[in-house]
Amino acid sequence: MKRKDLWLLHFSALFFFLGYILVAPLISPLAITFGANPFLVGIVASVSSIFAFVLKPVGGILGDKGKSFEVMMIGTVLGAVAGGFYLLSFFMRSLAIFAVGRAVHGVASAFFFPSSLSTAINLAPKGRVGETLGWRGTMFSISQLIGPAVGGLIADYFGFHSAFILAILFSLVGFLFVSTAYREVRARVQFKESEEKKGSYRDLINLSFVGASISLFFMVFAYSGMYTFLPAYYKIVGLGTSVFGIYASIMGGFSILTRVFGGREADKKGPIPVASLGLLLITSAYVLLAFYLLPPRAYLSAIVLGMGFGLSVPALQMLALAGLPKNIRGVGSSVYTMFFDLGYLSGPLALGYLAEIEGYKSIFPFLPMLTFLSLLNLILLRGFGRKKL
Repeated sequence: MKRKDLWLLHFSALFFFLGYILVAPLISPLAITFGANPFLVGIVASVSSIFAFVLKPVGGILGDKGKSFEVMMIGTVLGAVAGGFYLLSFFMRSLAIFAVGRAVHGVASAFFFPSSLSTAINLAPKGRVGETLGWRGTMFSISQLIGPAVGGLIADYFGFHSAFILAILFSLVGFLFVSTAYREVRARVQFKESEEKKGSYRDLINLSFVGASISLFFMVFAYSGMYTFLPAYYKIVGLGTSVFGIYASIMGGFSILTRVFGGREADKKGPIPVASLGLLLITSAYVLLAFYLLPPRAYLSAIVLGMGFGLSVPALQMLALAGLPKNIRGVGSSVYTMFFDLGYLSGPLALGYLAEIEGYKSIFPFLPMLTFLSLLNLILLRGFGRKKL
């Protein structure tokens, strides 16, 4: 893929994701350092998803009105502002200020994520939507490979504040890429009404969109529980922050191997078979994790998990969004990613309550059950006899 506009867009996503995901594995260790119990850890982890969930329709509507790049620029700036709150919370030793930072980061993702996703599809060459989403997903995988490990190592050796400063810098670099991409493709993203199929928001109520959204919800429900409570479990058994950073980086690294391949296969064979294979791998990975929680054997589950996400994420995005008319794709991306936020909100809260009663270790056997529901949903969708999508 040689298009300069798409690569600028992809790199903006890379640095926004880096700023966002670098903080994720630090949430529960920092909250525990401030004296939070498991349920409170889950609440703090969910704050960003609450704000993202509520505000994503706003970002989607603005994107559909031709303001996609402006909305993404606002998102990157807010990401840097969130980093400022994280930094302040560290020096003030205030969990409340840290929660404010999580709220601001939620608003940032509400503006950035849907417009980034819908614009990538809008700019994709004909017949290569899956591949384009695969490359975009590769940026997320690279951020998973670099962000958690770097964040964990910096937090361990230089302090949480140093990691938060780096998160601010990543967000600002993302702004530079978005602004450059905007100058490059301003005319391209404002499609001509006479040349494009028009759609209404009622078109979102279709089997492909609803089915992909439901599968995303269960997949993320499980993922959010793992991402929130595995580092917390490592913390209470006496392991450093960097241990989970390595786990997440392995997951991100192996996700890179399958992202573009999965996208290309989705272009050829349709998204449902590719997403189903990915979810089967994810379910298998959580079974492994339930048996082997501690490193180094836990890292085997990270390998399988990364490969599964690399296949399923771009395929589900394609299933949900590729068939929508352009003029509603921004809101479609918002609604679709709201299911991500709903899963990320529900997981830490529900599983945090379980961890409060039974301990952190008790939640991991539930993760493969959740992702099996996601897989079962796609099997049922396939069973309705839908043509290849």
